[in-house]
Amino acid sequence: MFRQMFEEKYMRFPEGRAKALTFSYDDGVAADKKLIGIFDKYGLKGTFNLNSLLFDCVNWHNRLNEEETFKLYSGGKHEVALHGARHIFMNKVPLPEAANEIVQNRLYLEGKFGRIVRGLAYAYNGYNDKIVGMLEGLGVAYARTTEETHAFDMPTDWLRLRPTCHHNDSEFKKLADKFIAGSPEDEFKHREPWLFYIWGHSYEFDDDNNWEVIESFAKGVAGNKEIWFATNGEIYEYAKAYESLVFSLDGERVYNPSARDVWIEIRGKVYKIESGKEILFSDNS
Repeated sequence: MFRQMFEEKYMRFPEGRAKALTFSYDDGVAADKKLIGIFDKYGLKGTFNLNSLLFDCVNWHNRLNEEETFKLYSGGKHEVALHGARHIFMNKVPLPEAANEIVQNRLYLEGKFGRIVRGLAYAYNGYNDKIVGMLEGLGVAYARTTEETHAFDMPTDWLRLRPTCHHNDSEFKKLADKFIAGSPEDEFKHREPWLFYIWGHSYEFDDDNNWEVIESFAKGVAGNKEIWFATNGEIYEYAKAYESLVFSLDGERVYNPSARDVWIEIRGKVYKIESGKEILFSDNS
């Protein structure tokens, strides 16, 4: 192996896993009940992007009422994220109005669910550079677009977050098969971790009568010890913890200043760097 490849360091997910899976579903609709049931059955985790001024709109994809919304998403296993108070094109209104859309949405969700809400999915994919700058000022940590990568790369721009694919994408099965059967650890040079990020609307399974798509996929990945099942927010927080690692100048010593344990691979070996601890890579302990 080339010496320079031998020295490269690669992020690994909790317990040293090289692959992670996450879902992002929009609008807070009745079909989410069935989707969450499938996720819970197979041990998967997802993020649900909710509006806060559209309860009881049953004629708009059968949206849940306020009581149903709180009951369905309050368990804490899945993440609640922003989708705008009214599901508007934020890039088509004055910036103060767009800001109010997010402020009202965040205040409601945080107050209702008793947790900090830092994620977002752009309604109608309506964003631009001004919107992104506004989100930074409003404390939004990540924001999902609908611009798909058809790849398993980790995000590099968290406020222009691009998913792998929609569950109805023509490439979905091919990507799913590759994700399950393959691994970045099979690669010689490019051993960066894989993230399979799937998005959509659960009412589409009803509209297309194809619930077997998600059920079959969930069954296929269930219990896979090589995959970390996480919410969007958990992946964001973990990636930021990894990025906070402090290395010595020769790269042989590393300190983890974050509040969570982090895993890293170097020279074919995976190390666990505990929160607040420093390790020497040549140390076999």
